Amino acid sequence: MQRILPRGEIESLDHTSIPRLRLPVRASVFADRAARLRQLADGNPVGAYLLLLAHLVDGQHKQLTALAPAELPADVLETAQRHGMPPLLASGWKRDPQWLSILSSLLNHMIQTSGVPAAAQEVCQDLLKKAESDPQKLEDLADAILAEQLPEQDGAAAPFVMAALQVYWTHLACSLTEGQLSVTSPFGVCPSCGSLPVSSVVRVGGREDGCRYMCCPRCSVEWHLVRVTCSHCESTKSVAYHAIEDGPEGIKAESCDNCHTYRKIFYQEKQLGLDPVADDLASLALDVLMGEEGYSRASGNPLIEQSAQLVGARRPAGSRRKP
Repeated sequence: MQRILPRGEIESLDHTSIPRLRLPVRASVFADRAARLRQLADGNPVGAYLLLLAHLVDGQHKQLTALAPAELPADVLETAQRHGMPPLLASGWKRDPQWLSILSSLLNHMIQTSGVPAAAQEVCQDLLKKAESDPQKLEDLADAILAEQLPEQDGAAAPFVMAALQVYWTHLACSLTEGQLSVTSPFGVCPSCGSLPVSSVVRVGGREDGCRYMCCPRCSVEWHLVRVTCSHCESTKSVAYHAIEDGPEGIKAESCDNCHTYRKIFYQEKQLGLDPVADDLASLALDVLMGEEGYSRASGNPLIEQSAQLVGARRPAGSRRKP
């Protein structure tokens, strides 16, 4: 039987035996996410949006598996290692126009897929016209999304543009090896692309059993972080855990009274098929609860923008805290 190791026992282990990273698997990263989104949609207050994203992630899987392995510049990798920086840092990485081709394919996929709401298809059609007539506007929109400075009027387009960027960066990350990724500073950013984590997962099985991994929403890399440590400010003295009363098992919010932020933590022992991005999207009630408790989310989910506008749904009302 698998078991979750307590904090003291984890800290006493030889940390060289704990895998530092979990790199994305090209054949399964998006396929598993699409399946999980469909599973979570049943009975969920935002189920319509989860199903919409399942269609989108189907397209991501198709695009990622069709791409040949990337050839990463050796000088960029060497410089990143020398300075302890993420090699695929968005602010310094020159995007290949390939990402626009990925976006166009995703948009066509959504337009041609039955079951996609008319409002979402209309957004995709407008974006496709921009891709054909003025691709620089989409480059500018991508820059704004990556810088987290998205204009409000572009909110409905953001999930589709971000989906293409996810495929592009995950494609690059699939070509990395653990030895090419340095331990970065600050520790709370993705060692591959520098993104902030969307959530964390306590894994089960093998050398990862009982270990917590932070999860990148952009390139799908995961990195180890000792449990009961604030993933935002590194405090270990004021960390607490919150859950929804009568809510699903295996999900909590890890809060910190030092920086007054939180991130969700998922326990694979309770939900073997969980996905850090999908399960985060399906648990918005916990975000509402944490807001009512006075905590701010340490970082967002890039696929959450304008969900109501795309499917005509409303975000869930607040829920009670589990004692």
